[in-house]
Amino acid sequence: MKFTIYQESRLGKRRNNEDRLAHCYSRDSLLMIVADGMGGHYYGEVAAQIAVQCMTEAFQREANPKIRDPFSFINRTMINAHCAILDFAKTHNLSDSPRTTCVACLIQEGIAHWAHVGDSRLYLIRKEKVLVRTRDHSRVQLLIDQGVISPAQAPTHPDRNRIYSCLGGIQEPKIELSHKTPLEAGDVVVLCTDGLWGLYSDDQLVAALKDDNLMKAAPVLMDHADKHGGKTADNFSVVVVRWEDNYVEQESGPSSNIQTHTMPLGAVTTRLDKFGRNPKYKSELSDEEIERTIEEIRSTIQKYSK
Repeated sequence: MKFTIYQESRLGKRRNNEDRLAHCYSRDSLLMIVADGMGGHYYGEVAAQIAVQCMTEAFQREANPKIRDPFSFINRTMINAHCAILDFAKTHNLSDSPRTTCVACLIQEGIAHWAHVGDSRLYLIRKEKVLVRTRDHSRVQLLIDQGVISPAQAPTHPDRNRIYSCLGGIQEPKIELSHKTPLEAGDVVVLCTDGLWGLYSDDQLVAALKDDNLMKAAPVLMDHADKHGGKTADNFSVVVVRWEDNYVEQESGPSSNIQTHTMPLGAVTTRLDKFGRNPKYKSELSDEEIERTIEEIRSTIQKYSK
């Protein structure tokens, strides 16, 4: 595989960052995940951490060097994360389970497979047009579908933060799976939370990422969101990849492209910030609470490591 990937999460104007994101890849497979936690205090970030950690650890075990059944993998690991979040809530006697949205994409053999629950989105951009955009599992989206409100009214609607499907919570998540989607060289796949997509129309997002140099364009996109998010700006996060042809020879000169064909069969590279360890997240927890929570998350996920 050959691709360029960028990943970043920012606080916005909130006290704490409940978004979590990760990507990992083997020689023949790439997984990207974005989760937006809900639940108040630090429990939202716990739910999001469980989601991304559960999926990345499963990828590390099973990508040898590719996943046998991508859709089954994504669906199973999301369900496992949902159950792990419920276990965490039960252990802590929480009156209401923490919850998180989640969107994940697995690419192998030049084909993208994705799933989402909630209102974190995936966009597939091809030739400066949005070819695919996931449909939010939200109250506002239902109102748009029913013709009650227009898309232009959605960003300021009082129900804009209400979602009807998520990981965690009482109801079973309604995980929406994509079709197999072959990728072309130059395609851009964007996974992001509502704190980011809420600031951009499709055309604006395409324009911001049309530069071939993704490692330059993506930070500019985030800087713009930081500047124009307003006084109550939510956390905002993105994982974005520019896909290239499989096993293309490296051009001369420096490049940010990742080429995986020389990786050992069992090797996996992962980027996932440990819970509470990224200073940009500004966790409200003390160091002692962070250490205890890390161990509790690890113990909870271990039950589903099969």
